[in-house]
Amino acid sequence: MLDTPKIKHRKMTKTEFIRRIVFILAGVSLEAVALEIFLVPNGIIDGGITGISIMLSHLTGLSLGLFLFILNLPFFILGYKHMGKTFTITSLGAIIVLSILTTLFEPIQAFTDDPLLAAVFGGIFLGIGIGLVIRNGGTSDGTEILAILFNKSIPFSVGETVMFFNIFILGCAGFVFSWNHAMYSLIAYFIAFKMIDVTTEGLESSKSVWIISDKHKDIGDTLNDRLGRGVTYLNGEGAYSGNDKSVIFTVITRLEEAKLKNIVKEIDPSAFLAIGDIHDVKGGNFKKRHIH
Repeated sequence: MLDTPKIKHRKMTKTEFIRRIVFILAGVSLEAVALEIFLVPNGIIDGGITGISIMLSHLTGLSLGLFLFILNLPFFILGYKHMGKTFTITSLGAIIVLSILTTLFEPIQAFTDDPLLAAVFGGIFLGIGIGLVIRNGGTSDGTEILAILFNKSIPFSVGETVMFFNIFILGCAGFVFSWNHAMYSLIAYFIAFKMIDVTTEGLESSKSVWIISDKHKDIGDTLNDRLGRGVTYLNGEGAYSGNDKSVIFTVITRLEEAKLKNIVKEIDPSAFLAIGDIHDVKGGNFKKRHIH
């Protein structure tokens, strides 16, 4: 019996390690600014463990940073075997720094006492900060880990569990602060959620394109010439007809979508065209190009 060769994991270079640390520090710094200079002074909370920490800090008068560390720590310890050593250490470091920074920023006066402005700008800074931490291999809130741990014993996905958990927490804000503040918290949470997507996925979303056409060669050559996009030809078979099909696969930017549709329509109006969002593109010759 032949031995299966073990795949060696590439070690992170010193430059990559420093870059990751810098971005994580920048992320938790933005989170601390959002919490202590925008949200907390205006009675606005975030979801997850952070939201619980804000409410406990308000009720007890103790430091927010203290609750952030104490409440998150058990989840990172419990989630060690599920999330891995690197993720756990990175996330634990992010929580420690966030706890310290929120304590240091606590005496700073809020930038605004307008709850709407606080919700909007606090949500923006919070979302970008969380996104930077996630993009560099960590997390600063144990909610996702909690959801993963419960996922095997409950009939809900991780995303659904996090959503239910956050709705419950944001609803509690109405009793701890006021229902107006709870609604402002929803605004901040929604903005932060969208900013996390922008930060982790990038401003310029890419799209995958699948085209089935008898004129696949003409379409492929035109896409290569007018969009500057490389294409891949795949062999397929129609499940109903049993006929051989030629499939074109390529990746484009959002701005090139309309031009691609026009090209396909010009060459073969009856072609099957499917376009989907891609969160990340690496390698190959995928670069920004001018549309001809």
